[in-house]
Amino acid sequence: MKLPLYQVDAFTDRLFGGNPAAIVPLDEWLPDATLQSIAQENNLAETAYIVRTGATWHLRWFTPVQEIDLCGHATLAAAYAMAECLGVAEPVISFDTLSGRLTVTRENGVYWLDFPARPGNPVAAPELVAAVGGAPVETLVGPRDHMLVYASEAEVAALKPDFLRLREIDHFAVIATAPGESCDFVSRFFAPRAGIDEDPVTGSAHCTLVPFWVQKVHKTHLFARQISPRGGEIECILAGDRVRMGGRGVLYLKGEIYLP
Repeated sequence: MKLPLYQVDAFTDRLFGGNPAAIVPLDEWLPDATLQSIAQENNLAETAYIVRTGATWHLRWFTPVQEIDLCGHATLAAAYAMAECLGVAEPVISFDTLSGRLTVTRENGVYWLDFPARPGNPVAAPELVAAVGGAPVETLVGPRDHMLVYASEAEVAALKPDFLRLREIDHFAVIATAPGESCDFVSRFFAPRAGIDEDPVTGSAHCTLVPFWVQKVHKTHLFARQISPRGGEIECILAGDRVRMGGRGVLYLKGEIYLP
């Protein structure tokens, strides 16, 4: 069996920037163990699988170690691959996912994701703070991720988390964020328990980041940077209980997977 594979750098307009995701279109679902093995072999933050069902597509995301409930960069990468490589001409692509119906709209080369807002609430998390480092001024938890808020971009950039220690704490991931020097806010994202020490650009984290920063900067259209070594940029809009995220993509490779 041969399966097509596309690798796309998401939330960037330059090759080797943003966050790479592998996209594998399927005619029908393979066993979950096979999907996980392919993701482990790809060894990217995310491998996404798409299967068409009528007017919509089913979309699933796998890290090298587990399936997850929401992923922004691989959703953008899937829409990019569908539009640029698979000839899907619809201006709005609808995906059925573990987080419900998600849509991606293409406008002048920018892919706009419509995702659920996931606001955080104050919480004490001393073990996470000790493992991530620095001195956050606020600590919150959302439906999936913890979030540590720092006073400056420089503090977030200087963090050197203890990933071994983070793997031992019962949580999914930690967002570190601060006001940006040349943007509204910056962030980094650490998820070693999910097989990703530091994710380059994390769309799903902005479901928690955007509601928080909208309240801080008092506007609903924000420009964000994720300051990982690869880096990425996201336009963000809060619309009620939804977060819209806009970004570009760049195709890195087309290939084939050979299965027995």
